[in-house]
Amino acid sequence: MTARHVAFVTGAGRGIGAAIAAELVGAGASVVLGARTLSECERTAEALRERGGSAFAVQLDVGDASSIAVALARARELAGPVDWLVNNAGIAVSAPLLPKDGNSDKLYERHLRINFHGARHMAEGLLPAMKSAGYGRIVNVASSAALRGYRYVAAYCASKHALLGWARAAALELDGTGVQVATVCPHYVDSPMTDASARTIAAKTGRSEAEARALLAAENPAGKLVRPEQVAAVVRALLEGDANGAEVELDGGAPRYHPLPR
Repeated sequence: MTARHVAFVTGAGRGIGAAIAAELVGAGASVVLGARTLSECERTAEALRERGGSAFAVQLDVGDASSIAVALARARELAGPVDWLVNNAGIAVSAPLLPKDGNSDKLYERHLRINFHGARHMAEGLLPAMKSAGYGRIVNVASSAALRGYRYVAAYCASKHALLGWARAAALELDGTGVQVATVCPHYVDSPMTDASARTIAAKTGRSEAEARALLAAENPAGKLVRPEQVAAVVRALLEGDANGAEVELDGGAPRYHPLPR
């Protein structure tokens, strides 16, 4: 099967990223999976190839600009020019607004470096070629934390707000070039990141992990966790479509599309 597009998915070794990679292989794209843990990407890519897909694994630390440059060059060697980018990699570390040691700079710097600057650097590495070709799609997997605040994750919220603000500005500036930017904002997803949050809640409250997961699911407006496959389907629709600047909120029910604020 000849790939119609070449997609690069960050944070693709497991969870939401792996689901997105599988969805895009199903769409006929050749997919490059990148993450810090190369072995996870290799296992996921191998499974996709066994299903007849075109998938490649590369080492990638989105918090390191030099790692991004190497990974993008390697992706081009393996699969060709990337015209679909999915910025999915991210971190979420819980902490009180005022840490006990009085120093929150490292926490904020780390979240911004990975969740915001990492996605921005990925996009900036591909935008010149996309603009020259007159076609490209960038989808950022942000979070409902880009739309609202949550207790004990101020740094995470700040980084996701920054990512959404960048995406809005980029969509406006790229309008008419053939390159489009869109953002997916899931609430709590049934993913390893939510599992980690549940473990933290359980450790601090004495609840079981199952009870903690139920609490997180209840926080979603639809009362249940978002499935990774739901996120993947929306990402595919945005990549294949023409909804520049779209912001899609996923709360466990039907996707809610918001047009680009102007």
